[in-house]
Amino acid sequence: MAFLDNSGDIILDAVLTDAGRRRLAQGNGSFRVAKYAFGDDEIDYGSYDPNNASGSAYYDLEILQTPVLEAFTNNIASLKSKLITLTNNNLLYLPVIKMNNKIGGFYTSGRSDKEVGSGSYAVLVDQDTIDALGGTGKNLGEKYIDGLNGPSFDVATQAIRFDQGLDTTEISAVFNLDAELTENQYIVQLDNRFGTIVDLDNKTINPSYIDDDNIASYYISTSPLVTPLQANKSDGSSTDSVISGPRGTKLEFSLLSSISLRTSTFLFDQVGTTFTIDTDVSYQYIDTTVKIQGATTGYQVDAPVRFIKKV
Repeated sequence: MAFLDNSGDIILDAVLTDAGRRRLAQGNGSFRVAKYAFGDDEIDYGSYDPNNASGSAYYDLEILQTPVLEAFTNNIASLKSKLITLTNNNLLYLPVIKMNNKIGGFYTSGRSDKEVGSGSYAVLVDQDTIDALGGTGKNLGEKYIDGLNGPSFDVATQAIRFDQGLDTTEISAVFNLDAELTENQYIVQLDNRFGTIVDLDNKTINPSYIDDDNIASYYISTSPLVTPLQANKSDGSSTDSVISGPRGTKLEFSLLSSISLRTSTFLFDQVGTTFTIDTDVSYQYIDTTVKIQGATTGYQVDAPVRFIKKV
């Protein structure tokens, strides 16, 4: 990864994605450039200077000459801030996607002395770990953490949930969110070595594709994973939503630990870390993230996840 000098001529630096290179290599005519994506990850709009003494031609000169990243194909790192086109030019607020840590107790920092969850969604990968650490359904205390049940899905309170909408108190939540601001499809990316997505009916979801870095991408648009996010009260307030203004949809899913994590410590030994509780019980964990991106607005958020296994 490097920067391109943007102080002189305009440079067009384009690359194919992993999916594009795969279709091109097939040589069967399936390769067609049909979609483009643009982003402004490198731009600091605070550099706009409306008081520049040289005149209006220089107001945005620093922005225009900002070095830009060269094109690269890593789908996890590229285009964090995608540009979108909206027909309504009178918008004061744009929608966001926020991680909801108000439902149940699944989002946890774990024990304060050991930080078992460490502010992540803790996935207990097998039954031995669940029996040792607690898991969903047991009282939270010094020993137990309220983690996701990695071997199977128990109850809806185990779901990882994201709320979408306008997060502002300036507009009441009783108003409907504009259709072009409402997310009806989400793209979820997860390291396929560690687990897969499970819906609220305890059904595993097959990834749309898995790239050469073993990152599985899921295109999710159907119930029960994606449902409307409604206000619960007449005044628009809600006891379980983290969106303050008009609401769009919510995304809910859980994680099923992979067979490799359940039956082996290989990946834990390779990329994990070990900790001890009560001086005699050892555990291993792997920290990773699950990337959630709205297909309409391009807004994205990363959810921290910790896979935990009793050794």
